[in-house]
Amino acid sequence: MNTARRTSLSIGSVALTLAFGTVILAAPVHAAGGPRDGTGASSNPQGGKDDTGIYAAARVQYSGAVAKSGGTGNVTSADVNWTPPSCWYAPYLGAKDFKKEMSKNIEDAKNAPGMTGHAGAAIGEMERHYEDDYGWTDTPGYKDYNVDKDGEGMFWAGVENPNEPDYLKRTACSDLPFWVENGEPPPPQYEQAITPEMLAALAYQHMELPGTKVTLAPEAIAKVNLPTWAWLDEAAFDEVQATAAINVPGFNIQATTTATPKSLTLAPGTEDATTIPADGECPIVDGRIGEPYAKGKAKETPPCGIVYRRSSGGETFPIKAALTWEISWTGTGQAGAVGLPDGTIEAVQNITVEEIQSVNR
Repeated sequence: MNTARRTSLSIGSVALTLAFGTVILAAPVHAAGGPRDGTGASSNPQGGKDDTGIYAAARVQYSGAVAKSGGTGNVTSADVNWTPPSCWYAPYLGAKDFKKEMSKNIEDAKNAPGMTGHAGAAIGEMERHYEDDYGWTDTPGYKDYNVDKDGEGMFWAGVENPNEPDYLKRTACSDLPFWVENGEPPPPQYEQAITPEMLAALAYQHMELPGTKVTLAPEAIAKVNLPTWAWLDEAAFDEVQATAAINVPGFNIQATTTATPKSLTLAPGTEDATTIPADGECPIVDGRIGEPYAKGKAKETPPCGIVYRRSSGGETFPIKAALTWEISWTGTGQAGAVGLPDGTIEAVQNITVEEIQSVNR
């Protein structure tokens, strides 16, 4: 690309961002049958033509143990610095359908009020990019929207993660739609192009694990200085899986995230208590956490439990139970399981603690 073209693009960069961000990206995705996000809420989730005759944007399809309606699951990452992708680039439209949508939106933008000067020039540059093989920064131009290659690839565009609260991060994938041949990887400059690893992180974000219900003995009323036994049902140790996938013509990837129970951490709800073990973390031993209480063991030390040192004074102490799950993933092109940060889910159970009453004769 020559210097004159670079200068022209620089002058119109602000106007171009406005025009592209509010007109070009938003309109085609909505017109193609759904919101610009990765929820998978589409009447045609496989990415083929929908009832409008236009390719639906490739949405992430979730299955397995995931939250309903595309919501965030109940798993909290043990690594506070770990986050799922805020946005990504994914297959969007075939060449003919892209031309239909993009040319219409460019025309609408050119006729919109205020699209003169730099703004109008930026729209003109974009039109030349897709119609006249005009190179745009690191992206080669396309002659007539690559219509002669229809069926041989797709234009890719930015997709927002609707569960990302930070607007700037969510909308950061704002590069112009670019062409990718079927079976070929996206150009290397698009580091946020969707990958199996990113799908694994999205499956993690949407994963819904069973609640943590700890069995206690005594169940509701504990005694000062006597152990309260705690254990988990064997059913709580079932492996849980969530899968995220994108399947469109010429592009099919998927990843399955697996969660396996690892340990239970108890917080007694008061400083006047001792956890067993001392750090409050009860590991899995012989396929279970803790040991069910049996008659005659009241004065024995349980493998997992709490000893309260004072009464709750007619109220209750909130026992917080956090079950830690080991998380890993497998997916397209991945030979073996790859680790992800551990995940936790928490539950609170209230318990009354009473003094032991004795009678002196």
